[in-house]
Amino acid sequence: MRVKKGDNIIVTTGKDRGKKGKVLRAFPREARIVVEGVNIRKKHVKAKRADQKGQIVEMPAMFSVSSVKLVCEKCGKPTRVGYAVAGKKKSRICKKCGAEI
Repeated sequence: MRVKKGDNIIVTTGKDRGKKGKVLRAFPREARIVVEGVNIRKKHVKAKRADQKGQIVEMPAMFSVSSVKLVCEKCGKPTRVGYAVAGKKKSRICKKCGAEI
């Protein structure tokens, strides 16, 4: 999977198309990610004690990594991710400007 935790992305498909956000969690085996402010779901939470009230909490849910593109830090454009090997170090590069991500 080419998107990692902490990357800035833009959503390319679905109801949240065009939204930008930061990856909070990545699940490589399922090819899914959780992004802040994207794919918001409402969760009903029960009261834990007698003096508390139950509430509805909005939280981001995971969705497919194929619905996003990585935003390059240097050029600021949505891009595909490539790899470059220099010695024993493998790094991700921007396909548009060639900068290391």
